[in-house]
Amino acid sequence: MRAQIFETHRKYLTGLAYRMLGSYAEAEDVVQDVYLRWHRTDQREVVEPRAFLTRVTSRLCLDVLKSARRRRETYVGPWLPEPLIEGLVDESSPAEELAGDLSVAMMLALERLSPLERAAFLLHDIFEMGFPAVAETIGRSEESARQLASRARRNLRSGRPRYKVEAAEEGAITRAFHEAASRGDLAGLSKLLGDNVVLQSDGGGNRTAAVKILSGITQVAKFLTGYGLKTFASHGVMPVRFTRINGMPGFATIEADGLPQTMSFEITDGKVTGIYVVRNPEKLKHITAEWIRDDAK
Repeated sequence: MRAQIFETHRKYLTGLAYRMLGSYAEAEDVVQDVYLRWHRTDQREVVEPRAFLTRVTSRLCLDVLKSARRRRETYVGPWLPEPLIEGLVDESSPAEELAGDLSVAMMLALERLSPLERAAFLLHDIFEMGFPAVAETIGRSEESARQLASRARRNLRSGRPRYKVEAAEEGAITRAFHEAASRGDLAGLSKLLGDNVVLQSDGGGNRTAAVKILSGITQVAKFLTGYGLKTFASHGVMPVRFTRINGMPGFATIEADGLPQTMSFEITDGKVTGIYVVRNPEKLKHITAEWIRDDAK
């Protein structure tokens, strides 16, 4: 009975933890810790299991966030959240649900918040918890919780998608992007990019990647086509699988070093305005070459 109660809330808790941490692996670790604490708790003292589990999960995430922020201060190059790929995980997994509703842009916007701002915003605005309960969860007064959530909203406005693009258009643009980039077609790629396009590449110091954020059509197109030409000349077109990553159009490839890479895109008014490249092997352990090749055959 105890385990059954917990399982009814697992997806919800994993969703909360991933939004707090930006890492599905860390979110699973936190939820497992919550599970163990739940089993050590006297159930007679728990009036509302969901509220209790939310409180424990949030507090554990805040602890992880504090140490994570210190680690990210010394992170090599841009930090990107661990990609959640639609269809890669089992449909009953919490990751499948998360993969469809959390853009990389939104996750990066959440990274700009302090741990307490992030918690207050997520608990109130996303998970619809009242401010008295939010205040109790994060250990602050109700007025402080309101102020934290308000500051978070102001900071997050730029991270929300502004225009909806039809899936068919997204797919066509993504495939055209891959074709142009992989063959080093500078003119073709440039036509697909918005004037203020931004590229962020996360290698984490474990793999070659752009250590600075690139911006503008010229800089981004030259970087991508230069890499594409070099790879194409030595290996031809690499295996690719088109998919959705955190609800955004994108694809996964096997690169010249034999390791996977993901690219996801923000598309505004028919142009690519944001490119997110994850190359850090620590964030790609759930992606196998076999999975990519299955679709590339």
